[in-house]
Amino acid sequence: MRAPSGLPFMKMHGLGNDFVVIDARKGDDPVTPALARALGDRHRGVGFDQLAVIKPAQQTDFTLEFWNSDGSKAGACGNATRCVSDWMMRQLGRDAITLTTARGQLSARRRADGLVSVNMGAPILEAAAIPVTGDPMALPLAGDPVAVGMGNPHCIYFVVDAEAVDVAGLGPVIEHDPLFPERTNVEFASVTAPDHLRMRVWERGAGITLACGSGTCATAVAAHLRGLTGRHVIVDVDGGRLEIDWRDDGVWMTGPTALVFEGVLTPEFLAAL
Repeated sequence: MRAPSGLPFMKMHGLGNDFVVIDARKGDDPVTPALARALGDRHRGVGFDQLAVIKPAQQTDFTLEFWNSDGSKAGACGNATRCVSDWMMRQLGRDAITLTTARGQLSARRRADGLVSVNMGAPILEAAAIPVTGDPMALPLAGDPVAVGMGNPHCIYFVVDAEAVDVAGLGPVIEHDPLFPERTNVEFASVTAPDHLRMRVWERGAGITLACGSGTCATAVAAHLRGLTGRHVIVDVDGGRLEIDWRDDGVWMTGPTALVFEGVLTPEFLAAL
């Protein structure tokens, strides 16, 4: 075995929503659209739903930037934020940290039960800021969806049975609907109790994923705005369970995290980009 001399990375996941994480705090950011696409290839690269890059910050503990597997930028990624925050808290020997994303300053903490919570900030409900064309609460689309922003756009459908929805068929069509100038994530949710939702998701630039943190937050917000639930709900996604609490200071999301392995991208892989 040779000594590694390429680009170090970590593989993490939150409820099966998986990420490659690159720590770029001590050097130049190496990520380009080509690298994101190559890394995201599950056959020829490592594979991920999102790529997270840790960068320096002046007023918080670190900065996070996100990429999709198609090489596009992602404005937010809640489960990656929780996973990286957990790793950073362990590195710093603390149970609470702050971080900077495209949404601004966020905070994260580890609960006594070991689960990690992150404040994803206030939901974005203004059409131009989401962005979406039309009234976010009454979109001119079949199925009467709701649009909510969480640093990225979401289109949420409330259905009788989320299990029965053709996510693979409907997701890409809605993602590219002209109402959404920056495309959109698409969630399909059913209410199983006044404080419980079942949700499935098609992510913009990634496709079907086992979980979507920002999408779960957006769905919980939409459910409350529609009068279907309270502000504190449990959401079952394909990969497990998340707890969402829409408080005065923002939408808090809580769930498990996992660091799967650490590795190094070879110079040959990087040179082939």
